[in-house]
Amino acid sequence: MKTYRILSCAADLLLRLLHGLALAEEERALLRACVVRHVEVCGDTWEIVVGTQTVMDDALIERIAAQVAANYQLSQVLIQQNLVALAPAVAPLWEQIVRDAAAGDAVLYHTLLQADYAVDGNVIRISAPGAFGAELFAQSSTAGRIEHAVRTHVGCACRVVCEESALSGALPGADWTPPAVPAAAPTKATPSAAPARAAKNAKAKELPANVIMGRGVSGEVRTLGVIEDEVKNVVLEGEVFDPQANQLKSGAYILTIKFADATNGISCKKFFSARGKTTQEEIDAEVERIVKAIGKGGAVRIQGKIEYDKFISDYVLFIDSMERRSVPQREDTAEEKRVELHAHTKMSALDAVVPPKVLVETAARWGWPAVAITDHGVVQAFPEAMNTARALAKKGIDIKIIYGMEGYLVDSEDDARAFHIIFLAKNKTGLYNLYKLVSLSHIRYFRGTKKRGRPRVPRAVLEQYREGIIVGSACEAGELIRGIVAGRPDAELEEMAKFYDFLEIQPIHNNDFLKFDDRFPMQTDEDLRDINRKVDELARRLGKPLIATCDVHFLNPEDAVYRAMIQKANGYRDAERQPPLYLRTTEEMLAEFDYLGAERAYECVVTNPRRIAEETERFLPIPDELYAPMVPGADREIQEMSYARARKLYGENLPKIVSDRLELELKPILRHGFAALYIIAQRLVKKSNDDGYLVGSRGSVGSSFVATMIGVTEVNPLPPHYRCPHCQYNRFIDDGSVGSGFDLPSEDCPVCGTPLIKDGHNIPFAVFLGFDGDKVPDIDLNFSGDYQPVAHKYTEVLFGKMNVFRAGTIAGLQDKNAYGYAMHYYEDQGEAKGRPYIEHMMRGCMGVKATTGQHAGGIMVVPRDMDVHYFTPIQRPANNMESDTLTTHFDYHSISERLVKLDILGHDDPTVIKMLEELTHRDPETIPFDDPATMSIFTSTDALGITPEDLGANMGTYGIPEFRTSFTQKMIDDSNPDCFADLVRISGFSHGTNVWLGNAQDLIKAGTSTLKDAISARDDIMNYLMQNGIEPLLSFKTMENVRKGRGIAPDVVEKLRAGGIPEWYIESCQKIKYLFPRAHATAYVMMGYRIAFCKVHYPLAYYAAYFSIRAAEFDANIIAKGKDAVRAAIDALLAEAREHRGKLDNKKQDTLIVLQLAWEMYLRGFSCEPVDLYASDAEKFILHENSLLPPFTAIPGMGQKAAQAIVEARRDGRFISVEDLATRAHVPAPAIEVLRTHGCLDGMMESNQVELFA
Repeated sequence: MKTYRILSCAADLLLRLLHGLALAEEERALLRACVVRHVEVCGDTWEIVVGTQTVMDDALIERIAAQVAANYQLSQVLIQQNLVALAPAVAPLWEQIVRDAAAGDAVLYHTLLQADYAVDGNVIRISAPGAFGAELFAQSSTAGRIEHAVRTHVGCACRVVCEESALSGALPGADWTPPAVPAAAPTKATPSAAPARAAKNAKAKELPANVIMGRGVSGEVRTLGVIEDEVKNVVLEGEVFDPQANQLKSGAYILTIKFADATNGISCKKFFSARGKTTQEEIDAEVERIVKAIGKGGAVRIQGKIEYDKFISDYVLFIDSMERRSVPQREDTAEEKRVELHAHTKMSALDAVVPPKVLVETAARWGWPAVAITDHGVVQAFPEAMNTARALAKKGIDIKIIYGMEGYLVDSEDDARAFHIIFLAKNKTGLYNLYKLVSLSHIRYFRGTKKRGRPRVPRAVLEQYREGIIVGSACEAGELIRGIVAGRPDAELEEMAKFYDFLEIQPIHNNDFLKFDDRFPMQTDEDLRDINRKVDELARRLGKPLIATCDVHFLNPEDAVYRAMIQKANGYRDAERQPPLYLRTTEEMLAEFDYLGAERAYECVVTNPRRIAEETERFLPIPDELYAPMVPGADREIQEMSYARARKLYGENLPKIVSDRLELELKPILRHGFAALYIIAQRLVKKSNDDGYLVGSRGSVGSSFVATMIGVTEVNPLPPHYRCPHCQYNRFIDDGSVGSGFDLPSEDCPVCGTPLIKDGHNIPFAVFLGFDGDKVPDIDLNFSGDYQPVAHKYTEVLFGKMNVFRAGTIAGLQDKNAYGYAMHYYEDQGEAKGRPYIEHMMRGCMGVKATTGQHAGGIMVVPRDMDVHYFTPIQRPANNMESDTLTTHFDYHSISERLVKLDILGHDDPTVIKMLEELTHRDPETIPFDDPATMSIFTSTDALGITPEDLGANMGTYGIPEFRTSFTQKMIDDSNPDCFADLVRISGFSHGTNVWLGNAQDLIKAGTSTLKDAISARDDIMNYLMQNGIEPLLSFKTMENVRKGRGIAPDVVEKLRAGGIPEWYIESCQKIKYLFPRAHATAYVMMGYRIAFCKVHYPLAYYAAYFSIRAAEFDANIIAKGKDAVRAAIDALLAEAREHRGKLDNKKQDTLIVLQLAWEMYLRGFSCEPVDLYASDAEKFILHENSLLPPFTAIPGMGQKAAQAIVEARRDGRFISVEDLATRAHVPAPAIEVLRTHGCLDGMMESNQVELFA
């Protein structure tokens, strides 16, 4: 049967073919932008090839196919999508598009060719030069011509908009005749320089004050909430945020900004391109200036036109002008200011929305002498409040922080209800006791769920730790006001009030809910005032200070909506009815309490709170200095160990390069008291090594030669060198010609003939402890995941059980949750809001504390002679009362410079190494790092004995740590590594930000740099600059600024240029946002290389170890069926990835990696057996001669406990039936079905009775 291809000539052919199909407006817009490339007709089967810029989902494709089949009585219709990105597709074809559109009209051709254009989604915007250009384009129907030409050449529908722009440059004379339309091939535009570079040389555009872009804003302000359609000219007031500048290949920019006013939000766009006398450098500088001016956002007045953008299917504001506007802030103008003694911050979990920094800064701006922090049950805002006050003090602004908490008081541990109570630390003794109360309330007396529970304080415990604490009666949830509301007798109320140091009242509308809740007798505002009058009466009678507070939960009245969003999302039915819990000025508070009389109102609002503030001392909630644990004799021990090991390796008379390095490091280590930290790390590593587990170092600790000599890290930071293990002969290569000692050619000792050991990676010490050696060392160690709990327990042996605590973390609401809170809030209100508005509103919720947790491996160490409460309270992670773990109450970052933090992390690589050692009986420390076969798998598959075509990859790095991802494999393809140092560089590239993509990759491809010259790790910069004659301190500072994403300052750039540093190197530095330490990369690659060595030389052991660690992703139901089943599963996942633009979810991606490794195993001649009920291990793969026997956990759905139970039960003999298996091993029915499906139960009788009578 013949096949015919029909080429489309109708612009709307696809919609014509679909007549009769019901489409949503978004679907119709999507299909209108599609182009039918051609139709293959074979009998009653059509294959329609569609060009589209947006992938159509499967459901729409199926509906299209069904409708076309029904319309034309076809048996089958297939739809193929060809995805087209318009901007890169148009750029190389633009001159050809213009030539076709001009159709021989020379004036139109040259005018179009000189006009600027920008591609925004499926819209091409052409700037018509002046009125003449606009009229020419209109009369010639230029937009339609360009649309047709794009459809013809690109195969994609688009919309063309011609916009008049100002003329610039000299105009041609009246006698000018345009040259003929040429027939030359199109030329490709050269990409312009990056804005960060160009902006250095371009002069900034001068604008009127407050103007960010354009010529200023004029006109009547409107609100977005009343605008429902396109508007040619509109002025809006609100806030802008999230500016993003996207540069096109032509050098033009599309600047996108989000805008929100009080009613709604909208996306904004502005186009920038070089035209006339405006240079590309000036455009780069202008865009950079605007993005910097907007920064994180701010209040603006904005002018432009609103149009519907089909690409995003929403309205967009195209900006003409934007200017800053000042928003009046509330100020406290009273002559004598009040002090707030009851204020919550974002650390009051899911209840308050005030950042501690903002609260303190506002109080300082209002001229208050002090402000208290009193979060619910926690003191986690103290560090931020302290740091804010100290930063203000440096500016000459003085404010005292009163450190407190709103606790939950109970009379006994079994009380069902707790009352609120205020604690204010009066002095350091009070702070210590407050921390003790926090710890006890979280560890011993916490009641309720993790989310809604309360850390309670029994009254007797409070009495025990009350010294130095000022105690207040708190809000309406305190026992005193609850007693008044319940109508308790005066004698009883008086007895309650005696317990407190001050009695608290609040604005009556804070307690409006008492009027609306039938459980309470209050009905009017006067009833609420009577409550406060009763508290006043008790205060007078008992001589207690009466204190008026706001019970702050948000800063300004309009911020109530943020708290409402959070409470609504957490099930509060009356979330919309927010009490006015905002921070009030002195005058506002005096007006609230005028019914007490002017004198009494002033006393409770101003006089009494200030008196309490004066009674509290100034102190820091966290000590300033580092308190390192004491290790007796550490100074002497570290020196002796370092020199002893160095002499053993390099001889009694140490080479100068070795002795100088030891002296360089030991001086600051001893001077700053860091010796104990080194010795602690050494003991942890030694314990692990003695127990048979290698330890990998992380971070920059491999930069320290002392750490290498005492056995903390195996990375040697000295320059590449040879040394003889027999006679200690040594030779150093310190000219920078070799990146790693492992890459030196093999040689025999010229003295004794022993093969020389090669070592050294040329890593400066300053990377670890700073240029002056005074940076607190952060020693991160990668223990085997199996050994990590043992290492953690060993810290208790070293320091004592109550001197080591897991590093605590605090998790705040992040983008996804905050966005959901805001979106659902307005949906429930029945209000349709644009995405920019939701994103604007969600910012008020972000950072609000949601829960607590623990660092993956961080241990905080308290010196033996000190109590942890000198630094922080302690608690259980996430208030999980079933956990035996204790964490620091403060986030570990807050105290990391006061207490030593040990990073004892669990990692797969040491576990794999341990398993390989057990399977191969090869000591991993004897594996050479210069094995040619191992090195070859990073660029070919020859050493594996298979072809790239069969494997589907050009290298054999599947399953090799650091090199198993498609990203690093592409990096290897681009860079062709040929030595160990190159692998380290690739590891550095992969962990950095803006280091490879758009930077080193381009430099290497262009031939500007080689793999060995490009910047891959932070150490590269310091080494390169020093080797090229730049002064060491400047080299160090440059490295530090670049690695932190700060770039290089203009004055330093000039110094580097004067020192002969090439321009490409400086530009590369300017792009970098984060750089990995070379020591960290080296440690990772050493572990990965050992595993790669085993993959080449001990293949079956390698696959067994890898699959044992990755058993969760290993599917024995597929892999045990053989090679063809594995290939089919891989192909299915790759097809799914293609349908989703090359992406799979994390689980499927991990499964694909395991399948690819299983495919490789089959190609190498090995196989996988089915799981055997009597031979398989619970969790580990077992090696047979040419095959692997999977464990029970390799069957999907088989849990670890069930697997272990089967292995344990079969020791008592074979199972006589399925029933016997289930009974003896206590295997649940789902696990039995999993075994049955896999075939483990084939031939086994179902019940014991059947077996008995058989």
